[in-house]
This record gives sequence, C-alpha cells and structure tokens, in this order.
Amino acid sequence: MDTVSSEKRSEIMRRVRQRNTGPEMVVRKLLHAIGYRFRLHRKGLPGSPDIVLPKYRAVIFVHGCFWHGHGCRKGRLPSTRRDFWRAKIDGNRSRDAKAEADLNALGYRVLVVWECKVKDKETLEIRLKTFLPKKNQHGQTFET
Repeated sequence: MDTVSSEKRSEIMRRVRQRNTGPEMVVRKLLHAIGYRFRLHRKGLPGSPDIVLPKYRAVIFVHGCFWHGHGCRKGRLPSTRRDFWRAKIDGNRSRDAKAEADLNALGYRVLVVWECKVKDKETLEIRLKTFLPKKNQHGQTFET
C-alpha cells in the first residue's frame, strides 16, 4: 500500500525531471573537468542522448535506475501496481535497446551511466576516460 495519497504521488512523479538531473550534471561536470566538450540532448539522434560528443562519434546516456530497470536497490519495482510499472519499465528498456542499436548503426559508440554509479567519481572518471579517446597534456586526442 502506498503511504501517500494518489494526488500527492501524482505531484511527486510530475516533479521528476528528464533533463539536467543530478546524476547527469555530475557526469557533465566531470567530462568538462577532464577536457571534453559536448552537446546536450540531441533530438536528431535516436533516443535523444543526454550527452553527445560529435568529434568522437560517442554518446552517453545517464539512466535513472528506477525508470530504466537497473538491477540495483534503486531499480526495484514498487509494491503497488506492479503490472503497470513492469510494463512501463519494460517499455523503457525496449526503447533504450532500440536507440542503442540505431546509434551503433549510425556509427556512434554508446555508454550508459547508471544513477547509482555516479557517486564514486574516481571510478566514473576512469570509465569515461576508458570510453573516450586519450588526450595529451595539450588537449590533443589520439587513439591508443
């Protein structure tokens, strides 16, 4: 049973943002700090990726664990209306998979960063640096 009224729950859910979320801002600030420049929310690309690095043909999605069905604690289904939420999240996951396949077909590399993984900034930085081409001390990129 939900602990708040349906009107209050509706208000809470309306306030959930799709863009410029806390986890997305962490990833963007980290990318900028390590020297990468990027575009945001490119509607012309499949799935409207959160972060696009056109120079490197790379995109980054910052997924909320609940909304995209991650297997962590934050990704658990609510105890009420489980059928509704399962269908909703399964639809999101299908849409995510299609967007990733379409982006790969267009020659883009795709990285998904989960909400629960942004707290460990050191590990996140390593993951971003591994995903993107290396940069030297002058800001020039080179492939390894």
